[in-house]
Amino acid sequence: MSTPRAYRTTRQFGQVIGAAALVAVLIGAPARAGSPPGQPGAPYANMPTLAPIGVRPDRYLPVSADNTPPAIDPAKGYRTQKLGDGLWMVTENAYQSMFLVYETGVVVVDAPPTYSAHIRRAIAEVTDKPITHVIYSHSHADHIAGVNDLGRVPVVIAQEETKRLLLRDADPKRPPPTVTFKDRYTLKVGSQVLELSYHGDAHVPGNIFIYAPRQKTLMVVDVIFPGWMPWRRFAVAHDVQGVFEQVALIDKLPFETIVGGHVSRTGTHADVRTQLEFMNDLKAAAGQALQTTAIGEELAAEDKTNPWAVFDNYIDRVVVKCVNTVTPKWQDRLSGFDVYIWDQCFAMEQSLRID
Repeated sequence: MSTPRAYRTTRQFGQVIGAAALVAVLIGAPARAGSPPGQPGAPYANMPTLAPIGVRPDRYLPVSADNTPPAIDPAKGYRTQKLGDGLWMVTENAYQSMFLVYETGVVVVDAPPTYSAHIRRAIAEVTDKPITHVIYSHSHADHIAGVNDLGRVPVVIAQEETKRLLLRDADPKRPPPTVTFKDRYTLKVGSQVLELSYHGDAHVPGNIFIYAPRQKTLMVVDVIFPGWMPWRRFAVAHDVQGVFEQVALIDKLPFETIVGGHVSRTGTHADVRTQLEFMNDLKAAAGQALQTTAIGEELAAEDKTNPWAVFDNYIDRVVVKCVNTVTPKWQDRLSGFDVYIWDQCFAMEQSLRID
């Protein structure tokens, strides 16, 4: 039976530490020449040209024309985009929310605080009907902490895990929902319908799919980033493997437009497939790097008794290989590639080692 990769890595790690400790006791470790301890030294072998985390680039790679956003009127601070019959997106070109107009009211999905003070004005451009429902996509403050700007709303709907997290956090800017569900919930208001469903933990417990069947529009926040590199570390995903599963599931659903909660534009199935292709390439690159990177190389002898240093050095070199592998294919295909590729490789190697 083959030895699991994570176990082999841990065993090699222990062997390096043990052997180095014995050498240090018997003959003493030589003093390290070069930079003072803790300060930057020589770069790793084959260091990528893209600036790593903590190093300021003079310029980031340019955003592609397809992802260059429409202008925002500075006097308004937002723009709207019609998604279908009565369904609208509101954005300031970084965050996204939606509202659905029906015969006697309006349903709002999320209230990002970056422009939540303008959401009622955006709705007023379309209808004079009141906001009767709010749906929380999930619990994170950057997507719902502007809900109080909407005024008093009778019904607030969320998945039950979102309520649990909001009760724990006790944030007055994120009041808990008044209606919760476990797996599925259908909101029927007048002639309009929204289908809410929960597909398990990925980005965060409680993050839901919101589908408007008449408009063939799906909203899933912090999972799909049309045309862009995902936010750092798979949008700080709670469960990276869960993200892979949900992106694959989203590609099978019968939507025509997807709203991801971030960036300036909506997406299509082609965007979902591009992101899944990138993620699979990233996974393969990180896996190969884990298998082909030796522990303890490019490390000063006196540091080999420091277990944190040994593993930090190992992980750094794994990530260097990962970045070098995926960059040629993807740096011109995803806007913001250079901003978060290091984060993605760190997140991917960690998930492969421990999840």
